[in-house]
Amino acid sequence: MTAFTINGRTVDVTAAPNTPLLWVIRDELKLTGTKFGCGVAQCGACTLHVDGEPVRSCVFPLAGAEGRSVTTIEGLSEDGSHPVQQAWVALDVPQCGYCQSGQIMSASALLARNPSPSDTEIDEAMSGNLCRCGTYLRIRAAIHRASEA
Repeated sequence: MTAFTINGRTVDVTAAPNTPLLWVIRDELKLTGTKFGCGVAQCGACTLHVDGEPVRSCVFPLAGAEGRSVTTIEGLSEDGSHPVQQAWVALDVPQCGYCQSGQIMSASALLARNPSPSDTEIDEAMSGNLCRCGTYLRIRAAIHRASEA
């Protein structure tokens, strides 16, 4: 059994310790905002926070969550009031939207550690998140907008 906190509540999970956290969150805990993209930590669609740091949940083992705090897109804010989420809506960032939960989680982690990033710092922090629709300029603009909030 693995115990950890997710979005502020403690859970006990009985999956195998090497099960990717993504599948525990989606299949067992029924939190489907975190998406499966590539399965090899290259696209960033599955990004969530573990103790405030962005991680790729498709390769992060359940055992690594033991005793830690996990935040998914659902836990970033219950009502979409997080500054990054508000900036995403205000600037109409998503096109298809599939990668956006991972993008938002990476952006919010960036702003938590660097409240006023430069374009270069944004590009570096977001380089592990791919967007097939190519909304990178709107993503960068939304991060700047959220940094002002």
